Amino acid sequence: MATLLSQPPSARVVWRPLASDDLTYVAALEAQIHAAPWTLGNFRDALAAGYSTRVAEREGRIVAYGILMLAPGEAQILNISVVPDARRQGLGRTLLQQFLDDARQFGAEQCFLEVRVSNVPAIMLYEDAGFAPIARRNNYYPSVSPDLPREDALVMRRALTPLWPRSV
Repeated sequence: MATLLSQPPSARVVWRPLASDDLTYVAALEAQIHAAPWTLGNFRDALAAGYSTRVAEREGRIVAYGILMLAPGEAQILNISVVPDARRQGLGRTLLQQFLDDARQFGAEQCFLEVRVSNVPAIMLYEDAGFAPIARRNNYYPSVSPDLPREDALVMRRALTPLWPRSV
């Protein structure tokens, strides 16, 4: 299983697409980061479906990753994750912006995402990027502990201006 080792925030970050060779490592990171993690199969399926993917590497170590699903007229951010010791360094914000740029290039007019209602830092990031809450899904996420109830999801949306006009 991958371990989360501290890296200097000043080290250069290289962004690239998620590769099949990354899947086992990213799934291990996911299991360390999230209470209800994506599985190796989820990541494999996202790659096979051709979703837009990104990883951030610092000194050869993946420190952030994400998955964006594109569909006609819209996009949905499925996963944005930053390893704990690399948070608050702008990686999540950069990844979010890259995905919004991808969505606009694809011609998406809106972008959606879901976030745990307790994930206040992520909600603040999304609001800063122009997302607004549009719905709440009750009991959507699995509990982070057997003693706690399931958690609601906040559904957020941002309007986009495609980079090219849609043809009729």
